[in-house]
Amino acid sequence: MAEDEDSLTIEQLAHESGMSVRNIRNHQTRGLLPPPEVRARTGYYGRRHVERLHLIQQMQAEGIKLSGIERLLGGEGEWADRFTALRHAITVPFAVEPAEIITLAELEERFGQPERTGKALERAQKLGVLVPLGDDSYEVPSPSLLRAAEEAVQRGIPLPAALSVIEKVRRNAESAASAFVRLFMDELWKPFEGEDQTDEHWQETTEAIERLRPLSVEVLVALFRQALTAETEKAFGRALEEQAKRRG
Repeated sequence: MAEDEDSLTIEQLAHESGMSVRNIRNHQTRGLLPPPEVRARTGYYGRRHVERLHLIQQMQAEGIKLSGIERLLGGEGEWADRFTALRHAITVPFAVEPAEIITLAELEERFGQPERTGKALERAQKLGVLVPLGDDSYEVPSPSLLRAAEEAVQRGIPLPAALSVIEKVRRNAESAASAFVRLFMDELWKPFEGEDQTDEHWQETTEAIERLRPLSVEVLVALFRQALTAETEKAFGRALEEQAKRRG
């Protein structure tokens, strides 16, 4: 389908979006879906219709009722487009690595025998490092994280110790993420709520959120590098001093 061309019949739109024709017609009646382009008495839909239906599905999955979605997206007014753009800026995921599937046998080969990995396996599942799929197979949402744990074990670090660090870093990451979100809300959204919400203000706010999300990661990485360098220098400095004393 051409990006800017409405070329889907309602049946094709149903197939593309995974929604029934009946539900699509219902959403259109409610004003949740922009009308199709009519050519020769046939309505044709495009990419914007598919994206709007996916947005509705996501909002329903989050527990938002159709009446609430109708208040947010109803009609073809500017608010629906503004809200859609803002929601996309907030929820669009960062580029992520593709997940992998791994078997229990492969895990044991990489990390050790069952008596060494049993409890660690349970802990890895609780941390979300592994997601059980049944039949002794697991999804690995972040293969690079698993590879890092594997290399740490190969370098002599016990697997439980490596998982403990992952758990602590995860808690700190959640705390940092919460701090950035509060910053966005307090300094961007709340002042915006009290302003004259013109098209220009909506665009500025949306663009600011789009940029600040990756910027927060850059800040976190930069600060972590500085902290890691400082902590490493202090720790090994003390260790070398102790070694010098023992040899003196």
